[in-house]
Amino acid sequence: MEKLSRRNLLKLSGAGALLGSLGTALQEASAQGLETYEVQLPENTIYSSCLQCNTGCPIKVKLYEGVASKIDGNPLSPWTFHPHLPMNTDVTTLAKVDGALCPKGQAGIQTAYDPYRIRRVLKRAGPRGSGKWEEIPFHQAVKEIVEGGRLFAHLGDERVYPGLKELWALKDPEVMARMAQAVRAIWAEKDRQKKKVLVEKFKEDFKDHLHALIDPDHPDLGPKNNQVVFAWGRLKAGRSDFIRWFFSQSFGTVNLHGHTTVCQGSMYFIGKAMSEQPTFDASGKLSWSGGAKFYWQADLSKARFVVFVGANVFEGNYGPPLRVGWITERASKGELEYAIVDPRAQKAVKGASRWIAPKPGHDAAIAMGVIRLLMEWGKIDSKFLSAANKAAAKAIGESSWTNATWLVKLKDGKPERLLRASDLGLAKPKAKVGDKEVELDAPVVLHLGQPVAFNPNDEVQAVFGDLWVNTTLGGIPVKSALQLIKEEAFRHRVRTWAAFAGVEEEDIRFLAEKMAQYGKKAVVDVHRGASQHTNGFYNCFAWFTVNALLGNLDHQGGSVQPSTYDITGGRAGGPFPLSKLHPKPLTPFGISLIRHETKYEDTTLFEGFPAKRPWYPHASDVYQEILPSAAQGYPYPIKILFHYMGSPAYALPGGQEQIRAMLDPDKIPLIVAFDIVVGETYLYADYIIPDLSYLERWEFQGSHPSIIWKVQPVRQPAIPPIPEEVEVFGQKMPICLESFLLALAEHLGLPGAGPRGFANGMPFTHPDHFYLKLAANLAFGEKADGSDALPEADERELAVFRQARRHLPPSVFEEQRWREAVGDESLFRRTVYLLNRGGRFQEFAKAYAQGDLVANRYARQVNLFLEKQALSLNPMTGKPYWPLPAYFLPYRDVLGNPLRDPGYGLTLLTHRSILQTKSRTVSNYWLLAIKPENEILVSALDAERLGLKEGQWVKVVSATNPKGEWDLGPFGRKPMVGKVKVVQGMRPGCVSFALGWGHWAYGASDLVINGQRLKGDPRRGQGIHANAAMRLDPYLKDMALTDVVGGSVVFYETRVNLLPV
Repeated sequence: MEKLSRRNLLKLSGAGALLGSLGTALQEASAQGLETYEVQLPENTIYSSCLQCNTGCPIKVKLYEGVASKIDGNPLSPWTFHPHLPMNTDVTTLAKVDGALCPKGQAGIQTAYDPYRIRRVLKRAGPRGSGKWEEIPFHQAVKEIVEGGRLFAHLGDERVYPGLKELWALKDPEVMARMAQAVRAIWAEKDRQKKKVLVEKFKEDFKDHLHALIDPDHPDLGPKNNQVVFAWGRLKAGRSDFIRWFFSQSFGTVNLHGHTTVCQGSMYFIGKAMSEQPTFDASGKLSWSGGAKFYWQADLSKARFVVFVGANVFEGNYGPPLRVGWITERASKGELEYAIVDPRAQKAVKGASRWIAPKPGHDAAIAMGVIRLLMEWGKIDSKFLSAANKAAAKAIGESSWTNATWLVKLKDGKPERLLRASDLGLAKPKAKVGDKEVELDAPVVLHLGQPVAFNPNDEVQAVFGDLWVNTTLGGIPVKSALQLIKEEAFRHRVRTWAAFAGVEEEDIRFLAEKMAQYGKKAVVDVHRGASQHTNGFYNCFAWFTVNALLGNLDHQGGSVQPSTYDITGGRAGGPFPLSKLHPKPLTPFGISLIRHETKYEDTTLFEGFPAKRPWYPHASDVYQEILPSAAQGYPYPIKILFHYMGSPAYALPGGQEQIRAMLDPDKIPLIVAFDIVVGETYLYADYIIPDLSYLERWEFQGSHPSIIWKVQPVRQPAIPPIPEEVEVFGQKMPICLESFLLALAEHLGLPGAGPRGFANGMPFTHPDHFYLKLAANLAFGEKADGSDALPEADERELAVFRQARRHLPPSVFEEQRWREAVGDESLFRRTVYLLNRGGRFQEFAKAYAQGDLVANRYARQVNLFLEKQALSLNPMTGKPYWPLPAYFLPYRDVLGNPLRDPGYGLTLLTHRSILQTKSRTVSNYWLLAIKPENEILVSALDAERLGLKEGQWVKVVSATNPKGEWDLGPFGRKPMVGKVKVVQGMRPGCVSFALGWGHWAYGASDLVINGQRLKGDPRRGQGIHANAAMRLDPYLKDMALTDVVGGSVVFYETRVNLLPV
């Protein structure tokens, strides 16, 4: 046939040709011409994983003369191809099939080849935030950061800056482990006087090591090692393991903190609370552990009705290439109905059965109304909820179970804790704890009216409980957890719940009717819109409880969890078990800078309520706390902050306070950043270490609950590195995070690096030595006998593997070094097979087990009563945390006081555009060509009321930012001014802007480097970024509003005005 040119393609479509004819023509053209299309050849393709957003779609990078020329989806991946191809697909065939990818993913080339990329180490040449830098040699930066000294004397700054050498104070693993044990004993002692005695004993026992502590009178602060903090923005497995290897195991700091609470922290931490598992110690005492920082999402491949709550499912939500196709295809066939709960009419509203626009932060009121109706109608899954332990779940064909029937002891009419066998003098069940058979002080249910103590983890003796219990046993008033939830839901009528949420009663009834109709194939899919409020923990708890009441956990079409293949070698005792590879690991201890997973009342710092700042006994990675806590010096001053691929100044509400915290070196002496450009936050660093983009480095992306298959995408080097090369441990490598940490280890003499850096005697002198071992673990699989291993690559595949990397320099790809890192030839070939496919992906059909369950299951207990919360105190109020799903009013300070802000009449929201990802995609000009700037969305009713017109410029002001501007310190000021876009699809009283625009760094403004001005590109500064208008907490004054239970920073509650300019 005639070659299918662009002109002929347009002829076919313009003439109204049948799709079948067009498809045939394309297939024939493919058959004739594809083999000569160089970027579609396997030897010109490297498979990796995107990081333009956190979805992390597996990708194929198509190379032309060693340059990335096109990025598409990996067809082996369920993210981007449906149904995805099997792992045994030949690499030649694989290269010809492209998966879907969103605009950001395809524009990732421009992230890698950004002209503002940093290639050499930058050291500030003026005050922090001045925008003045000088390039310095890599090893000079290493030496200065290790040794400290008068690092900025040439600028007239005579401060003596600390170095890592002086802070690596406690080096002995055995001493550190004993100190940690002693601190746990101090925390366990509840009597304050006895606690003081234990502190004195600690000081005597460790008198030869007190010099290594931050404060010997408060040994639970830990060693001076803790005054080194490593914080990060977007970080994935592999790299996170690399960082922990050096900063935790080698250096011994407890302060490694991520960014979870800026995303949807409260949703993660209610998932952690609901997944805590009951365990028993050698005395039979019940406690809780093993909770996973995770959440559930809907299985969209089989669900019949989905409620998306605060989930922008067509533009985010893990992620559009996967979920949009499922939703649109199945909805168009009548197989799926869905509703949207969101104050803004997102794109998915077009195909929804209903759009419900609640008042921001009142999501739980809708959930409580739904719970009431399901209970009233008898439409909860009583059979599922009655199963009290593992054996009972198995007996009824379920994989998970709840504590819905467990009895709760009441005090003054309020839930205090779970009832125990010892409370009633019941016979205690026996079980093995370690090698010893122990009588368990077990929880209790009422079964047919009789109290029964039972082992929740028993796999043989099934125990079922009565659902509705409100009685007195042995003089103790008790209720079942489900009874307590019912009482919460029945506290108000449905019309009242609707009024609280600002929706119609009929909206709640519609949701409940659909859930009752579809049962286990009805599911609630919650995301950050419900989470990022002062009451976000309980918003998400209420909605996840709806899923539990429907009994849809682990069911096809129900609530599902993510599932990943192991890279650490732990599950199979694989070839390189990471937990056993460090030759001299430290076990860090002490209170962290952000006071996470520690009870304030147990520590030596306890001084009554409220505490100086919130503590987070049930959360971690509280991003907004890192810089303000460091600047305040609470619970102790830090000395060096390392910060990786993050931008709290841009990404966090109230970001101007994050900037203020960084300005004074007397508060945070040294700031070292790792990134590919000079971004909004790292303007205020002392040093910036150039890093590798996601197309140049190693990581293991993991998965999301939206993926029902077991997967593990591999991010691997696809293009030559942009930063310069250096030599560390005699090996050439690009300047990057890894080379810098290896150089720090070399200069400081840290264990766990060098010619015998691994415990097995293998060298650790190059990043490849670490990452190839993780890849080999992944290729080996999760069965000790090797039966789960991938096939060996044959000679053809080895040749393709080698040829596809011919453009990479030896500092990145040297086959002999890669072989030696793995060691075994057979294992190396299996690793090649893995890397030739960009990861490991379960076969399509294997995600669906026989029957109604998914193959990759949560398969554990789900808590509807949170005893761990009930037994700890809110450090700001001194009251126990509420342990049940409930509706709490939003817009509160950390003390729980309501905020009013009279005179400010609009509620500020944010939303996601598929064309930007917060702080890191503004360099993608293909995306800016589509949408050069964002706007402030205003409802048509509000626009008319306020006299605002389409395209009018307005300034955003609030009670804590009445000037409506960013205070950037020495870098100047930036007004929060944007254009109005009048829309019908917005709840009146709310306004919103999309994140990702309105930059003042990342190439948007001029910098001075080596005395020469580097001009900024004004295109990167267009649009508005209004985070600085978001409400600061009036008690703390230096941080945005925060959910003190789940840790979320608040995006969706601030009252603002729009002032015409």
